[in-house]
Amino acid sequence: MSKIILTGDRPTGRLHVGHYVGSLRRRVELQNSGEFDKIFIMIADAQALTDNADNPEKIRQNVVEVALDYLSVGLDPNKSNLFVQSQISELTELTFFYSNLVTVSRLQRNPTVKAEIQMRNFEASIPVGFFTYPISQAADITAFKATTVPVGEDQMPMIEQTREIVRKFNSVYGETLVEPDILLPDNQACMRLPGTDGKAKMSKSLGNCIYLSDTEEDVKAKVMSMYTDPDHIKITDPGKLEGNTVFTYLDAFSRPEHFPEFLPDYNNLDELKEHYKRGGLGDVKVKKFLNNVLQSELAPIRARRAEFEKDIPEVYNILKKGSDAAREVAAETLADVKRAMKINYFEDMALIKEQSEKYSR
Repeated sequence: MSKIILTGDRPTGRLHVGHYVGSLRRRVELQNSGEFDKIFIMIADAQALTDNADNPEKIRQNVVEVALDYLSVGLDPNKSNLFVQSQISELTELTFFYSNLVTVSRLQRNPTVKAEIQMRNFEASIPVGFFTYPISQAADITAFKATTVPVGEDQMPMIEQTREIVRKFNSVYGETLVEPDILLPDNQACMRLPGTDGKAKMSKSLGNCIYLSDTEEDVKAKVMSMYTDPDHIKITDPGKLEGNTVFTYLDAFSRPEHFPEFLPDYNNLDELKEHYKRGGLGDVKVKKFLNNVLQSELAPIRARRAEFEKDIPEVYNILKKGSDAAREVAAETLADVKRAMKINYFEDMALIKEQSEKYSR
């Protein structure tokens, strides 16, 4: 069986460093590993419209922003298929067929859906499209026969629901769909990077994100204002690592080679942590180190983005070519699904012959 990846992002805003350590960096590694036969990376604009239906311009403007972020981090359209969800009509048909295999109560039990509904204050009035987006996500994954889905920990219930739909479909209609495996970040700190203010999640509305497209000055200002240990008032005070956003970011971004370059007083992150915990190390020094680490990671991303920004029509052309190729693959899966469900009436010559003989007697 071919090894195939499907993953993507909602174009509701520019992508930030949480997206980067949570999925984008790993996608580039997987793309360049040579381990996978195909890689599909989707800009999920249709899914984004399920809770932004009254503001389509927001989605429209951010499709190219996400594409630029993809290209700037090193996703290569010659190795990965970058496409736009809404341009693949076959996904809508698959969603409709799968909806008959899922109950309302099962959707209501999905922890990710429950959390998202609460976060958006949809409890009193849930858009149907938003409520059923786990089914849509199953269509996205299965349309490309994905064997691997790299996502964050919060998406585990969604992938499990996809697996349930695949098992249900195959049990009713015969072996047709591929059951995917989830691939989580291998660095615990990358599972869910907090906002710069220490809040559990980065959010554009909270203003606590460091974007991949931020300028060097913006990144420095955000790092220097980052939440640390509120009880670490004097340098001599012992500091806590738990809930200290600066150290969480260092866990996610710092590498051994950063220390001789930016902080030669320490051999590694463990030494830095030990000094902070026993006291005698100020937050400003640690933040300056984090800023240098982030700038070294983001500088080549900024440079690549600046090059792609010079030819926006080509960025759209990349997305169009990717969408055309993705549609061909999804169409093959949809044909398999219709055949399994026995609704391929006009190509089923055995059915036509059977009916013809039945009425010619």
